[in-house]
Amino acid sequence: MAEEKRRLGTGLRALLDRVGNNFSVESEPVNIIEEERTAVPTDKVKIDVAKIEANPFQPRKVFDETGLAELAQSLQTQGLLQPIAVRQVGERYQIIAGERRYRAAMLLGWSEIPAQIRDADDQQMAELALTENIQREDLNAIEKATSFANYLEMFGGTQEDLAKRLEVNRSTVTNILRLLKLPEQLQKAVCQEQLSAGHVRALLSLPEWEQIDVAAKIQAEGWSVRETERFVQDLLQTGEAESPKNPEQTWNIVDKDGNTRAVSSQSEQVQQLEQNFRHCLGGMKVKLTQTNEKGKGKLVICFANHAEFEYIYGAICEGNRAVG
Repeated sequence: MAEEKRRLGTGLRALLDRVGNNFSVESEPVNIIEEERTAVPTDKVKIDVAKIEANPFQPRKVFDETGLAELAQSLQTQGLLQPIAVRQVGERYQIIAGERRYRAAMLLGWSEIPAQIRDADDQQMAELALTENIQREDLNAIEKATSFANYLEMFGGTQEDLAKRLEVNRSTVTNILRLLKLPEQLQKAVCQEQLSAGHVRALLSLPEWEQIDVAAKIQAEGWSVRETERFVQDLLQTGEAESPKNPEQTWNIVDKDGNTRAVSSQSEQVQQLEQNFRHCLGGMKVKLTQTNEKGKGKLVICFANHAEFEYIYGAICEGNRAVG
């Protein structure tokens, strides 16, 4: 982790060098991200905050209000120790680095803010935004993935090219981009911190409908990432898997007299139902689960090869065709 942060910090320093040799950077790379509390360069100017706008390539869509309030309090007591960096576009300015400082200054009602004006093209702006934000733990993985995808669409190149420009491993870029293959509702769950990137990354090898199904279980039962990975691995290998939390479900069973009674999912009655299905299907693995109190559930039939699938198909489909 320390090596990764060092490499990322080096990438940011190199990018800043491209847009201005006088940009002051401390030797410890994390300070670039954590408000760069260094001596103020002598070439700073004060710019009207009304003329400043965000980096158009900024991947961060949500800024933590509590963190901004704390930063604003620091600015009020200590002042702005490191000016923001901007580029001029016509009569206005776009932020190259330091949007959190800019937003904190706005909270304080500042009319002007110290800044350094630098030359930067669109590609450099995009790279700076990516590199500055990729280290921040509060930037969610979907925001990172979207910004990577947008960069590649706008400026071309391969994932390896992007990794080299950001000075990160190619696998980092690849793994982040893979998250965009998730269903939209799971991407939204990551953005809303209902699921972690580790959870949804473990689901990528499943079909979409099963990703959604397993994600619901993760949220309902509070699985860890490791528990999720084990569950998915078992599911892929055997076609079935036990919940890590192993919750006891309740079934409503109607007996021959028409009376309804609740029984445990681990009861002999449910096991007998599964056994009856297995017998009718020639010994295939069968799993019964119920997902709500109204009786909604799932019957999972597992097969190991084409021959077993053909047997199941014949027993269910051809049998029904014969009856009809």
